[in-house]
Amino acid sequence: MENIELWKEQFENYLREHPTSDGSHDISHFQRVWSVANKLSKGSEDKLTLLAACYFHDIVSYPKNDPRRSRSSLDAAEKATSILSSLGFPEEKLKNVKHCIEAHSYSANIPTKTPEAEIVQDADRMEALGAIGLARTFYVAGSMGLKLFSTEDPFAEQRNLDDKKYAIDHFYEKLLKLPSTMKTQKGKVEAERRAKVLKAFLEDLRAELVT
Repeated sequence: MENIELWKEQFENYLREHPTSDGSHDISHFQRVWSVANKLSKGSEDKLTLLAACYFHDIVSYPKNDPRRSRSSLDAAEKATSILSSLGFPEEKLKNVKHCIEAHSYSANIPTKTPEAEIVQDADRMEALGAIGLARTFYVAGSMGLKLFSTEDPFAEQRNLDDKKYAIDHFYEKLLKLPSTMKTQKGKVEAERRAKVLKAFLEDLRAELVT
């Protein structure tokens, strides 16, 4: 079965049958990453590999404060390979799917070696930017019990950044750095556009906090 829509349906059925309690890495996240990957694609990449990697890249995702966090993509790649094999996915495509999943992670810092891996990485990082990035950032911060910002120094102007304690610090420690990591030209353009949303939010927040 090579039909993309049929495989997509099969992947979504699997995910609905195995739901996650993590609202930042649920089926809607996978669907959005796949949508963005399609937009970033030049058309020459293997579409089924992209689809599988997009839908299973976060099938394992440890919380940001979990000591196993940097292993998330490695463990996700192993689990995804097992799941895909059980679904009858083409064996010759599994190696690249596994690489795409391993290399998508920011914390794992694994170099991308295929065009498909570059697209999956860019598409996933896009989820941390723009309006959806704002929503997901504060969802994760709330689930971890973080403070929104430091009352004394909200923008870390006289202290070290600590995104394990303050949600706003994550913008400076990671999110605003993402556009420079994009591998595709379309990804760079879209990431810069989405980063402007985050910067505008921070400017508005600064204005509201000024007394």
